[in-house]
Amino acid sequence: MLAGRLRTCLVAVCVMLVAGSAASGTGAATALPAHVYAPYFETWTTDSISSIAQQSGSRYFTLAFLETLSKTSCTLGWNGSRTDLVSGGRYLTDIGTLRSMGGDVIPSFGGWSADQGGTEIADSCKDVNAIAAAYEAVITKYDVARLDMDVEGRSLNRPAGIDRRNKALKIVQDWATTQGRPFQVSYTLPTSASGLEPSGVAVLQNAIDNGTNVDVVNIMTFDYYDRVTTDMGGAAISAANGLLGQLATLYPDKTAAQRAAMVGITLMPGLDDYPRRTESTSVADAQSVHTFAHDNGFNTLSIWAVQRDNGGCPGTTGSNSCSGIVQDTWAFSHELNPFTGA
Repeated sequence: MLAGRLRTCLVAVCVMLVAGSAASGTGAATALPAHVYAPYFETWTTDSISSIAQQSGSRYFTLAFLETLSKTSCTLGWNGSRTDLVSGGRYLTDIGTLRSMGGDVIPSFGGWSADQGGTEIADSCKDVNAIAAAYEAVITKYDVARLDMDVEGRSLNRPAGIDRRNKALKIVQDWATTQGRPFQVSYTLPTSASGLEPSGVAVLQNAIDNGTNVDVVNIMTFDYYDRVTTDMGGAAISAANGLLGQLATLYPDKTAAQRAAMVGITLMPGLDDYPRRTESTSVADAQSVHTFAHDNGFNTLSIWAVQRDNGGCPGTTGSNSCSGIVQDTWAFSHELNPFTGA
C-alpha cells in the first residue's frame, strides 16, 4: 500500500488487516466541501453523531480524538482506549446515517491530553511506516477524505515527533494519489491573537521540508491567557490575518486566494479555560468570524466542541458539556452551519 516501500513484518500484518477490514467501511470517500463548518465532537461521550446532527443542523463533524494506547505504542484507539480500537469500527453505522443526511466526518489525532501525555501517535510510535499504516487504517476503515492533526502542548516541542508525523503524512499522500483517493491534511494549532506562535510555524516549515502538503491550517482562537484579550471575535480575526501573513512567507508560490483557502478557525463557545472569565466568545463574535471567513474564502470553521453549544452552566469556565454563557441551545452551530458549501 505504501508505493513499494519495504515493510517490517508487523507493519505488513497491519496492512493486511486493514485491507481486509476496508469492506466494512461506510462507502467511497467523498471530498469535503471547499467551505465547511465541522465542529469537534467529543468521542469520549456516549452521544450519537447522527442524533446531534439532527438536533443541531450540522452535517460535518471533527471526531476528537484518536490516540495510542501508551507512550510507546503504535496502536490507535478512540481516546486511547484498549476496548475501542480503530479496528473495532466504532461509529461506522452512525457515520453511514450521517452520510445519508449529506454529511461526513474528519478523524482528529492528538488533542491536549494526548499531546501532554505522550500518546499522540507520532510521539509514541518511532516507526514512520507504522504511523503511515495507522493513518491509512483510519482512512480505509472510515472512508474519509481528511485527517486532522491536533498538535499542541508538549507535542509542539518534540521535533522528532513533528518530523515523523510529516514524513508519515507524505507517505500517505503518495499512497492516496496512487489509490485515486481524495485526501487532505489539516493541522490544528494554537495561536496568539496576532498569528501562529513560532512553534506552530515550525510544524508547517517541517511539512514543507518533507514535501508534505498541508491543506488546512486551523487556528484555535481561544485560551490566549495573555491578560489583555477580551474581544474574542476581533482577536480571532486578527489571528487569522496574522496567519495569512505567515502563510505568505511559508508558501510564496501560492496566490493570496489559495492561501486564504488554507485557513481554518476554531472558536470555543462562551467561556474558555482562562480562569479570569475575561475570554468569552459570544454568538455575535461567531457571526463576525463567519462573515469574515466567508468574505475571505476560508476553508474551515469549527468550535470546541459541539457538546458545549448550550447555555447549561452560566459562569463555568472550560466545561466540555456547556458554554458557560446564557445562550440558546445550538446557537453557535445555527450561526455557523450556513458556512458549509457557501
